[in-house]
Amino acid sequence: MVVITLTDCPPALRGDLTKWLQEINTGVYVGRVSARVREMVWKRVKESAKSGRATMVYSTNNEQRMDFRVHNTTWEPIDFDGLKLILRPSPARIKKLADRRMGYSKAARMRKAKQMSRPKRQKPLPTTYTVIDLETTGPSPKKDKLLSINAIIVSEGEIQSRFHSLIKPVSSNSLSTKQSTNATEKPEERDIKQVLPEFLTFINDTLVVAHNEDFIYSFLRIACEQCGLPLFSNKCVDILSLSRRLVDDVKNYRFETLLEHFKIETSVQQTCETTKVLYDKLIELQQVPE
Repeated sequence: MVVITLTDCPPALRGDLTKWLQEINTGVYVGRVSARVREMVWKRVKESAKSGRATMVYSTNNEQRMDFRVHNTTWEPIDFDGLKLILRPSPARIKKLADRRMGYSKAARMRKAKQMSRPKRQKPLPTTYTVIDLETTGPSPKKDKLLSINAIIVSEGEIQSRFHSLIKPVSSNSLSTKQSTNATEKPEERDIKQVLPEFLTFINDTLVVAHNEDFIYSFLRIACEQCGLPLFSNKCVDILSLSRRLVDDVKNYRFETLLEHFKIETSVQQTCETTKVLYDKLIELQQVPE
């Protein structure tokens, strides 16, 4: 009698085993075969299991009337005064076994060595992108409304064009605390159904750079849905995520905190320009060799 159990092994191995053994449960094979066939089957299991685990129990003429074979398992057969027992795994032996498994074949080790020796290629930075900033009545895209949309298109590091439009609030009481205080140059407020199509045409399909992608995209997508327009889906570089990866010594990753960290002067009327400067600082930091 032979019993073989498989865990995390390639599905192709199943076809080999079912030629000689019966699968009575997922990954469990039972049958009666000769010793020659048993050794052939076990050899095939070890060759095909890769990083999977396998155990074989079979009948033999020892005192226990059975013996064990294991492959890639943390439980190991040992001989104890002529008795075959299974040794429980310990943390030290598990670590040693893991070190031995790493790169389970010579080909895998060679492939890993070649990968490590290759110089890492950084993705080319975008030469043209759009910086977006929104002013809203509050932080909730479902409850609050857009008050203004601001954007600049940057190409080769230079600002090529600007977009700015105030949006008519739902009521006179829903004024944003971020709204511009320069009354002499205040543009005429317009309906969102007029502003949004012009804004989408302005940015086209350029890459977007913004702080807090979720906030920006949530408001724009809800506005698109309300206006019967396709949902905003431009690719985005999120400064919030980028700064979390590159900047360590800050108390948080809010826009104002990052500006203070990089000593960037702030201006309510030029938030997009300030965002561009912050993005440039992060890109410089990313390109510094480790």
